[in-house]
Amino acid sequence: MRVFTPQQMRAIDAASSSGGGDVALMRSAGERIGEIARRHARGSRIVAFAGSGNNGGDAFAALALLPASYERIVYADLAERPSAARRDAEKRASEAGVIARSLPQTIDEARAALAGCGLALDGLLGTGARLPLPQKYDALVSALNESVAAVLAIDVPSGGVDADVTVTLGALKIGLLLEPARSLAGELWLADIGLSEKAIAAQSAEFAALDDGEFLQLLPERRRDSDKRKAGAPLIVAGSEQFPGAAILAALGAARSGAGYVTVAAPKNALPALRAHLIEQVAVELTGAGDLADVAQRCSAVGLGPGLGLDDTTGGLIRDFVKRCDLPIVADASALFHFAKHLDELRGKRIVLTPHEGEFARLSGKGTIKNGERIDRLREFVDRTGVTTLLKGDATLVYDGKVMHINTTGTPLLATAGTGDVLTGMIATLLSQGLSPLDAARAGAYWHGLAARKAGEQRPVGVIARDVADALGSALPREPARGKLVRIY
Repeated sequence: MRVFTPQQMRAIDAASSSGGGDVALMRSAGERIGEIARRHARGSRIVAFAGSGNNGGDAFAALALLPASYERIVYADLAERPSAARRDAEKRASEAGVIARSLPQTIDEARAALAGCGLALDGLLGTGARLPLPQKYDALVSALNESVAAVLAIDVPSGGVDADVTVTLGALKIGLLLEPARSLAGELWLADIGLSEKAIAAQSAEFAALDDGEFLQLLPERRRDSDKRKAGAPLIVAGSEQFPGAAILAALGAARSGAGYVTVAAPKNALPALRAHLIEQVAVELTGAGDLADVAQRCSAVGLGPGLGLDDTTGGLIRDFVKRCDLPIVADASALFHFAKHLDELRGKRIVLTPHEGEFARLSGKGTIKNGERIDRLREFVDRTGVTTLLKGDATLVYDGKVMHINTTGTPLLATAGTGDVLTGMIATLLSQGLSPLDAARAGAYWHGLAARKAGEQRPVGVIARDVADALGSALPREPARGKLVRIY
């Protein structure tokens, strides 16, 4: 899916609204918002706080289409120069029996407006708004956040509104996929309201995100004539006496994501643990770079780094191996440590690096990432090194120097030891099945999040990395969402 900046959305909205199209767009927005409102209403009284712009007009449009069985009240800020769409929405709301009142001025008035409310609509500000919030809205935001009613944000949560659900209109906005809005948006739905396809296509492709359908299209299909190596034969170079589990989890991630033949190369003192836990996977001793290169000739991709030693001997071995290897590689954990001062050796390789923010601070040579810097820091790093990189986090980013891909399936359930090792194995399998480093990374991140959520359905507390690997098959979307409303996260 395309993801747009506020500037791009303003251009798209303007082009789509020209020639009177804004009335049809707002009516369509009202239909989509109303559909989600009915799902989330916890009672028959629905209240909306409407700002003076078209975001407030969307609130009128939504309540106008809700059945008269709901008590519907809009507390609205005066629109000095209302658009044609807003005038139409206000007129239809009045004709439908929606009560319009002035916006509350104090916290007590706002609390009174929300008393007994089963659903509150936040229609104060849209994507064109600038923070901080107008002071007159502070009390409304506080009252919404105190209320026991479900809160539905229209397009984006206004300022500090902590919404239960957000219906974003027409296209995905970059802010909703990043903090702080990501945490405030609650359940996010994308509503198709009929924006101009020509206007959307005219915008440069800066950001993108996968949905279920696009993710499934990326996944390779196992051909009828496949044998176990053609189905994907990743080589996992991982583990140590202290951390054998990292190699085991990477191997399980590779196997559960569809590899036909998984080989694990680990130091001799780690092999007993690996062989005790891995039945279908082959474990061989990690000796020298030349021997490892010989093993790699029977494989089709490499997962490199989880649990390996940080000593100079190990570092020299894996760097020598990568020089000899022309297979696609995913490098994580200890491999990132060993390549931090040797990034020039990776240029031109089919490789994806998968650091978390702590690893990225060292890898980039520019220290800790500050709030709001993740996108700029990742762009600078990839543009400088030429290496496709997956930067882990709640909103994992994947960048290859062209489009910034933002993962939408991240979940706190992944904040447990070993889940990154599982991801390394998954990406190694996807590389072994023919995906590019970029596609393997973004598909792997998306699937990883889906699997963690599926594991969480079975075990709300205590999800561990092995649960994520085991849930990969059942987490695959069966029927990609279609229609005018698609859930994003």
